[in-house]
Amino acid sequence: MVDKEPDAGFPSFSIDRATEADVDELHRMVRELAEFEHLAHLCVSTASDLGQALFGPRPVAEALIGRLNDKSEVIAGFALFFHTYSTFLGRPSLWLEDVFVRPTHRGRGLGRQFLTELAVIARDRGCGRFEWAVLDWNQPAIRFYESLGASVLPDWRVARLTGEALARLAGGQPAATRVLGDPCTRSG
Repeated sequence: MVDKEPDAGFPSFSIDRATEADVDELHRMVRELAEFEHLAHLCVSTASDLGQALFGPRPVAEALIGRLNDKSEVIAGFALFFHTYSTFLGRPSLWLEDVFVRPTHRGRGLGRQFLTELAVIARDRGCGRFEWAVLDWNQPAIRFYESLGASVLPDWRVARLTGEALARLAGGQPAATRVLGDPCTRSG
């Protein structure tokens, strides 16, 4: 996909779409990301879950992987993304769920390469936005994103339902999927 020239003496990285053969290593990096973010206790996904999300009958996400170069088997990082929709813009948006560069490869341009490639994908797919979240304590990441021109939105907070709260709100109500089909399962 992208194989950039090295900047300031750093090695170049090769960015490609993840394949099914990459799923186990991608999942290992998801676990590494969870540890870095101090959220390992929340990371319950399996490699199988990730494989279904990326390559199952109804994929719901896509991933890019960064290798040391186009001949290397070493995966230095990944970016996982999917589309959302902006009713205000009337256009799709690209949501970056996770971007992770292994510590030994940080500061060498791979994070910028991922974001640049995702910006190209968003532009080429007609997206009106390219968005992601950042933990408020991760000041180096915030400064980096702002240096790229991103705005960190101070007025927005993420609302989330999981586990028992999700089940409680859903209660025994039948879902509208009886009419629409279910995009979250393979049984649509």
